[in-house]
Amino acid sequence: MIAVEGAKTEPQYFAMFNNQQSIIRIHCLKGAHSSPPYVLKRMLNYLRREDLRKKDEAWLVVDKDQWTDDQLIKLHEWSQKADNYGFALSNPKFEYWLLLHFEDASGIKNSRDCVERLKKYLPGYDKSIDVRKISHEMIDNAIHRAEVRDTPPCKDWPKTFGNTTVYKLVKNII
Repeated sequence: MIAVEGAKTEPQYFAMFNNQQSIIRIHCLKGAHSSPPYVLKRMLNYLRREDLRKKDEAWLVVDKDQWTDDQLIKLHEWSQKADNYGFALSNPKFEYWLLLHFEDASGIKNSRDCVERLKKYLPGYDKSIDVRKISHEMIDNAIHRAEVRDTPPCKDWPKTFGNTTVYKLVKNII
């Protein structure tokens, strides 16, 4: 179970892991409000209605964007309440994680720069992705690139620009 900030990109990305050969099923909780408190609220509402099985995991996935540390710490604190809870953040945004599928994403200066670089690989990108253009090898490369940048691994969330912990979630999925 993944509660995401975005209404298009993140659900499309994570849905690609739902294939006929997979024994896991990814379900994204998306909503009209994207702030961290609303992402957490969606997850809490889901967990009140549904019990997680022993091997199930619940993750919160957000961007750093303009969100404050006070908003993000609540998500991190929630993720520490159970071994099968997680919190993944991309700084500056989820598109940074996508860019890592294609390159090492060095020199990204701002969110707009991140999206413009991504458009080199996904022409016409506008929050919607064709997941058929993302191979298993590209996912492995993105994980490796993110791990290299997250050394030593952050204890809560990436506070520096040009980092992501989405790789931790994706490693658990694959």
